[in-house]
Amino acid sequence: MGSDSETDKTAQKVREKKQMSALAPIAKPLAGKKLSKRTLKLVRRAAEQKCLKRGVKEVVKSIRRGNKGICVIAGNISPIDVITHVPILCEEANIPYVYVTSKEDLANAGATKRPTCCVLVLTKPVKGELGQEEQEKLKGDYDQVASDLSELANSMF
Repeated sequence: MGSDSETDKTAQKVREKKQMSALAPIAKPLAGKKLSKRTLKLVRRAAEQKCLKRGVKEVVKSIRRGNKGICVIAGNISPIDVITHVPILCEEANIPYVYVTSKEDLANAGATKRPTCCVLVLTKPVKGELGQEEQEKLKGDYDQVASDLSELANSMF
């Protein structure tokens, strides 16, 4: 007899396998489980503080205007042509970027109901100011994810 936790684990593995099979071939650097969890936590915190740009149009517009941050891109986008230009823009602007496995997880972390292709996490809000404590928390998470991303990028090349 299998317990509920065993069936949950097998369902989780099946879901992860489906997500991995739906990934685009250009989804590199892909965040592992730990980095993905940290990145989505950063996206959640940035959404609470209004330091987040959601969607391809907003992200591209922010990058072209010179805003700096971390770009998080979903790896299971279809058609892939929608986001193929975003990593190039990020590299030209020296903005670190990473792929996560699911657009649904990215949308949940970004506090939206619709699946989101990509988000740009800014260090400070475009309008207004953050309190000192919130700014320090966001900056700490941001620095940790940025250092992990630089390690991941260095291991790729």
